[in-house]
Amino acid sequence: WNFGDERFARRIARHIVKARQEVDILSTKQLADIVREAVPFYEKNKHPATRVFQATRIFINHELDDLVIFLEKVIDLLKIGGRLVIISFHSLEDRLVKRFMVKESRGKKLPKNIPIIIDEPKLRLAVIGKAIKPCQQEVDQNVRARSGIMRIAERIA
Repeated sequence: WNFGDERFARRIARHIVKARQEVDILSTKQLADIVREAVPFYEKNKHPATRVFQATRIFINHELDDLVIFLEKVIDLLKIGGRLVIISFHSLEDRLVKRFMVKESRGKKLPKNIPIIIDEPKLRLAVIGKAIKPCQQEVDQNVRARSGIMRIAERIA
């Protein structure tokens, strides 16, 4: 649920628990078959276990935790005028990157309708353009590029 954006996550989890009570799951094929049985419908040309394996990989490799640690430290590594370019390959990564860049380019979110004097805003990044997605030609040359999203920001302070 947290790492795969899988809408049938709870249903899949129940099927996995039930299957494990009968026999140990010893192969990825077994797991994929359990997921296929659990999911009532899925996207055409996309195996229903794709998100389950993605979520498992993200959890085991601490991918989102590592990304957060990287984002916390990366601005200090850039010189003023240096550019930060990040390509993310799934929505969870992209959401983290986007929120980080927005937060660092807008500063703290302040309450509406309350007069607050800000002496010196601590804006450290300026977002450069919008998210860039691969064109069809690029996807045709490299099918794995289809999910890539590139975001760019420049250090300003």
